Amino acid sequence: MLDVSVYELVWPTSLFTAEAERISRSDHRQWVERARLLLGEAFAGTTAVGDFDEVGESSTIRADDPWSPKPPAGQAPPAYTQRTWLRELIDRASELCHARRPRPYWPQRHGTPPGHARHEGGERREFARLVEELDTNGYLVEVFGRDCVDDPDPLPDRSRILDRRLGYANLWPLDPDAWDDDVFFGLIEVFHDLVSRPRNRDMHSYSGCGWHYKEFNAAPGRALYRWRINNLLHDAGIDYRLADEGEDLGRLVALTDDARGDLVHHVLNTPDPRTRTGTEHAIALFRARGATRDHKRSAIVALARILEQRRDLIKTEAGKPDDGFLFEIANRYDLRHGRADQRADYDDAFLDWIFWWYLATVELTNRILKKQRTPHDAPEFPDLLDQWHGDARAP
Repeated sequence: MLDVSVYELVWPTSLFTAEAERISRSDHRQWVERARLLLGEAFAGTTAVGDFDEVGESSTIRADDPWSPKPPAGQAPPAYTQRTWLRELIDRASELCHARRPRPYWPQRHGTPPGHARHEGGERREFARLVEELDTNGYLVEVFGRDCVDDPDPLPDRSRILDRRLGYANLWPLDPDAWDDDVFFGLIEVFHDLVSRPRNRDMHSYSGCGWHYKEFNAAPGRALYRWRINNLLHDAGIDYRLADEGEDLGRLVALTDDARGDLVHHVLNTPDPRTRTGTEHAIALFRARGATRDHKRSAIVALARILEQRRDLIKTEAGKPDDGFLFEIANRYDLRHGRADQRADYDDAFLDWIFWWYLATVELTNRILKKQRTPHDAPEFPDLLDQWHGDARAP
């Protein structure tokens, strides 16, 4: 049995298991190198790669190993191959710990460490180091190319690639001390779209050329990038995150609490394409970095349009006067019609309240419709009707 306590993940657990499952099912002749590449990336240090190499493709479990399962009498010990080792690691992924930062050293314990203050650009230098690490590990090869002693063709101009995407010249090599907020946050979003994880590599030893990466896939590369960047932003105390789903996937959005994040996730995963398109657009408008009052009002109007289409359903399930009160909010305040008798002197906090209330109501009606389509199935989530009745009248 593996001692998984000695392995520390530096990847999200779900991403590691997804990539490892793909490798474990592969019959590609280079599956071992693919596994070594994954283990080297996903775990801190070299322990996991070393243990995988020690197993060997044709190893057997030693009879004197007290941790190995005992075969039936008269049978030889089963083969314990590298595939077996990887399969056990996948099956026990929930037991794996994530690598932690070292405990604070003397300067951190007794004063402000250099670069800690946000205005000193500590988080920007961390971002530049992250991009450098991804570049070294082949995540930018698909876009930027790679030098090779056998290939004299010039590589793409990295500054020009970034300029075409972002509209700023001379951004490569990265110089974090020269960035303002717009450049910094723009680069975060640009590199999200540029990274792509290599799933295989070959060593080109001639003249010390090094690893050549191949078999690129953007989805796992971007998922890892979002996870790393969001951890960086959290540690820096910056209230933005890269969106993991929706119309604004890979774009910086305003940070919300876990409960509202769960609500967004469930709404975005509705099977109804018309509802999903409308809610994706509304959520992207509302949570965008720098969203204005008009953006938020437009987001509410988009949700109100969905609820109008479900007015009969709301009236049946919630009853009057709840359905009338729901739409009276949108009609009495200056949100969509712009009539002279509508109130326009309300605080921005009101927009936050009405948006989340409407979004929760969309989610509620999604579940009611799902339950109506499958009446014999138990609801996937606890019924929120009672909570909706209580919260509707209290901003």
